[in-house]
Formats: sequence, structure tokens, C-alpha cells
Amino acid sequence: MQQANLGDGVATARLISRSDWGARLPKSVEHFQGPAPYVIIHHSYMPPVCYTTVDCMKSMRDMQDFHQLERGWNDIGYSFGIGGDGMIYTGRGFNVIGAHAPKYNDRSVGIVLIGDWRTELPPKQMLDAAKNLIAFGVFKGYIDPAYKLLGHKQVRDTECPGGRLFAEISTWPHFTYLNTTEGTSTPTPVEPHAHAQPAPPPAAPQAPPQVPAQSPPAAVHKV
Repeated sequence: MQQANLGDGVATARLISRSDWGARLPKSVEHFQGPAPYVIIHHSYMPPVCYTTVDCMKSMRDMQDFHQLERGWNDIGYSFGIGGDGMIYTGRGFNVIGAHAPKYNDRSVGIVLIGDWRTELPPKQMLDAAKNLIAFGVFKGYIDPAYKLLGHKQVRDTECPGGRLFAEISTWPHFTYLNTTEGTSTPTPVEPHAHAQPAPPPAAPQAPPQVPAQSPPAAVHKV
């Protein structure tokens, strides 16, 4: 884990690397010139919210599996993930073209808050981590200080990031209501965004499985 204290109480960003959560190598990596003028907020819908680092690491792997293996994309679609443990998980990272928001993939940071936030608000540690990540990106020059904050639903016909989370981010600094001409000058990206769908319910009731003994959480190293 990389911990960056930005000083003066601005924020503290806790970043878990791709190797920490067990990411596969991307098929290819395409960069864009920063700083990014947009930050776009998502929810994962599926996988559901995770509250331990071990579970959140698995959620990141599950999303990468869905995007790479089922969708055939280069990598997990998002720039970063936020877990219910309050940790920030590196996806494609800063200044890498993503697959999360058509017409904005080559000029935005895509942040997914793991879980379904249509009716519930993410816990405080998740919201704080997202804000800290944005502050960290601005401080390091990856995000334009005059960035515009958007919800995914503003750039694509989707419920994402969920109604409750969207209402929350609409109160944050830099939240922007787009006019009809913004985002029309760049071509549609090769990799459109899609969320994993929940598994269908079983055909017949089944006895609940026994809960296995929980493994100890994976160690998270400070750098």
C-alpha cells in the first residue's frame, strides 16, 4: 500500500497496488495526456459491497475477470476502485485510457465505489476515500484543479452510480450539470462500459451452506 500525506490536512490517500490485489497484466495500455479534466463516479452494482480488504481484493479480481475475459477488454474498466474497507484499489490508474464512460475514457478518472448504491448511501469511509483520491490526484497533477465531477448516468443511459450515491456526489465540490454539447467532440471509444449482472436465483430452495472458517486478512504493506 502506498500512503501519501498531502499535508495541511488536505487529504490522505491510501492506494493498494495492482499486484497487491492480484491483478492480471493488461492486454495493452494506452495513455492520454493529463491532467484529466473530468472525474466520473460509478458503482459496481455487482459485485456487492465488501467490508474487508480480502473481500475487496476479490471484488477487484471479479471485475477484472468480467471486463477482460467476458467483455474482451484490455483490463478492468475503471481507473480506481473504492472498497467498503476505506481502501483505494488501483485499476488502470491515472492517465490511462479507460473503459467506463463513452466519449470521456481518454480524458477522465473513473472511480467505482464497489456495491449497489441505488437506495443506500455508501459508508463514510468509502466517501472519504473517494474524496481523498480526487484530492491526491489534483495535488499530484493527474487531475485538473478545475476538474468537473460527473456521475456515470450523465454520460450514458444507465442508473449508475445509483440514485442515492448520485444525490450525494451532487453536493460535492466541482459537481457539474453538463450542457448538451459537452462530450461530443471525441469519438465513441472502442470499449463501451457495462456492469456485471447478478446471477439468477436457483431453481429450487437449497439448504444454506456451512460457513467456512475465515482466512486471516491479506497483509497490506505501507510504502
